[in-house]
Amino acid sequence: MANFSKWLGAGLGWTFAGPIGGILGFVVGSFVDGFSETELMDFNNKTNDKKSTQSGDFEISLLVLAAIVIKSDGNVDKRELDFVRSSFVSMYGQERANHAFKLFKGIIQNNKISTRQVCLQINRHMNHASRLQLLHFLFGVAKSDGIVTEKELHKINTIAGYMNINPNDFSSIKAMFYNQVDSSYKILEIDKSASDTELKNAYRKMVKKYHPDKLRNLGPEHVAGAEDKFRQVQSAYEHIQKERGL
Repeated sequence: MANFSKWLGAGLGWTFAGPIGGILGFVVGSFVDGFSETELMDFNNKTNDKKSTQSGDFEISLLVLAAIVIKSDGNVDKRELDFVRSSFVSMYGQERANHAFKLFKGIIQNNKISTRQVCLQINRHMNHASRLQLLHFLFGVAKSDGIVTEKELHKINTIAGYMNINPNDFSSIKAMFYNQVDSSYKILEIDKSASDTELKNAYRKMVKKYHPDKLRNLGPEHVAGAEDKFRQVQSAYEHIQKERGL
């Protein structure tokens, strides 16, 4: 259990405080079997003066928001849980993912999580690129069982609003998970009526917005997710070019 305590404290800054810190305290105290009283006291006494987003803050934010989305349609689907587990194994390795998933199961059982308060805390401390990456992950969770339900879509849209993600950015990331006729245009945040010059300008803008370097501060484990968005922007641009014969 000492390993769990060490993992939980590693790389955490602002998530030790506020609504998310309250969720962590609740889970650690209620659902993590064998967590000693000394370790719990150490957790509760952790300093909260670190304000910049660290890798652990992003990790915990992913877990909390994923739990909110998975529960939004009233059905905790095993395929969605498996997606979260496999994603964390891919990003962090087996041992760290096991710790994270143990915490995740406790978060899912907490029925008093305020979506608004959690998102406002994230918005205060996390930059725009990181918040977009969170949104991308949430669509991946929702789509992992084959379909994004209306309730899941509504919840993700609500989360995006609370995290100050504008409708164009929301539609761009949403389009990456829908195989529709105009998906490529939505990914680039333009209409079909856009000129070739506007297309090129939109592509440059989106490449800059979704460039993996914007997540370097979170560590290499999160760059891969950013690269996925980056590739989809490139693919959308190439699809429109081919369609227009450019």
